[in-house]
Amino acid sequence: MAIKKRFTIFSRLILSYFIIILVMGGVNAYTVVKLHQLNDEAIKIFNVDERMIDLKQKLADSILTQLGYEKKYAITKDPVFQSQFKSAEKDFDTYLGQAMPMADTPEKKDALSRVKSLHEQYEALIREEIEPTGTSHFSSFGMGYEKERERVVEQILEALKALESHSAADIYARMKLLQDAAGSALKLAVLMFAVAVALILGISFVSTRSITNPIRMLMEKTKEVSRGVFEGNLSISSPPEISQLAQAVNVMCDKLQKVDKMKSEFFAAVSHELRTPLTSIKQGMSLLGEGVGGPIPDKQERLFAIISEETNRLIDIVNRLLELSKMEAGMMSYDFRHETLPPLVQKVVVEMSPLVEAKKIKLQLTIEQEIPPLKLDRERMLQALRNLVGNAVKFTPEGGKIGISANHTDGSVMLSVQDTGPGIPKENLDAVFEKFRQLPIKNSEWVKGTGLGLAFVKYIITAHGGRVWAESEPGQGSTFIFVLPV
Repeated sequence: MAIKKRFTIFSRLILSYFIIILVMGGVNAYTVVKLHQLNDEAIKIFNVDERMIDLKQKLADSILTQLGYEKKYAITKDPVFQSQFKSAEKDFDTYLGQAMPMADTPEKKDALSRVKSLHEQYEALIREEIEPTGTSHFSSFGMGYEKERERVVEQILEALKALESHSAADIYARMKLLQDAAGSALKLAVLMFAVAVALILGISFVSTRSITNPIRMLMEKTKEVSRGVFEGNLSISSPPEISQLAQAVNVMCDKLQKVDKMKSEFFAAVSHELRTPLTSIKQGMSLLGEGVGGPIPDKQERLFAIISEETNRLIDIVNRLLELSKMEAGMMSYDFRHETLPPLVQKVVVEMSPLVEAKKIKLQLTIEQEIPPLKLDRERMLQALRNLVGNAVKFTPEGGKIGISANHTDGSVMLSVQDTGPGIPKENLDAVFEKFRQLPIKNSEWVKGTGLGLAFVKYIITAHGGRVWAESEPGQGSTFIFVLPV
């Protein structure tokens, strides 16, 4: 773990590229070595064996030429033939001198040594036929010497034929070696290339993953923060740059958590402190309305009614804030009893009917008959249902439609409230359940509120062991759904 953190993103990329270049360089170096070996064998074929066969042919032609000029001179005694014999003899020695160093196998060396030895015998026989006077011409041939010379020449030709046979065998062997080497080199090159590609892909994947995976975790954590989850528990094994960024995110989450806690404590404290003076104001307004302080003119009576109504509204907001603070702190008490959900839904529908009729909204209620009893806190569930249905009525335009359905499926009870309002953008579907969040809808009348209703719904449904979510498309209305375990 510690070793991984030593490498920065830049060093990881450089190391990955270096390994890739090293692997590809190894494959290329192997290919070059094999090509060099094949080239060496091809050079040996053309520069040794093919050249050796060519020299063999020249040696054979030269010895036969010597034999021919020797016989012509013996018959004609023409010095020209003697000169041509000497020239052919010199050519033979030249060709033999070129062939000797090129012999690269014992067989070729033995064949050339035999050719050299036999040619020396042939020259010795020729020298024996030179006249004792030392004149540089051949005497007449005896039959014994002639047969001996022809036998030596035949042996030279046989030795040259053996040399040609060895050279041809070497050519075939080298060609077979080239063919086998080329086939094995091709297979091995393909295998090495496949391994290199797999290695490069693996290195690229690991290197890229070591960078993208921490970034993905940071993105997920950022989404959690955007949803109001400020847990600073991000631990990532990553390059130093991303590790430092993760630490900064954790510090930010800790601070946001403190701020959120301070905010909740502030609202709780303010709400608690406001309840007493608001209750006193409400009580005083009630006494004044009853005429305790003397008769009240009609105009003041209307003002008292407005003040009393707004005071009641403030008290309701304060009470809701206190309840929300208790829910957030896990201090809200619930009275769970076996209750059936349909009667609660019908009660809420009856309560909302004046608002529904005032906006000429068509409300459709679809409830299955076979819905089993659930462990519910009756008052809290009524509160959640009122918030859901009230929210639908609030955002459904005049003449719109609201559908409420409840059914039993897979060991749970599902309830949905569907409206024909302006809808909610996909990226805001989770945000609507956050406290104090109200999303302004374009091309729609802005409906004022505290932004606490759906937050209450989420806390209440979660406390009942269920879950709640929203489905919506802009311009297509919204559907709020919750599921409770049976």
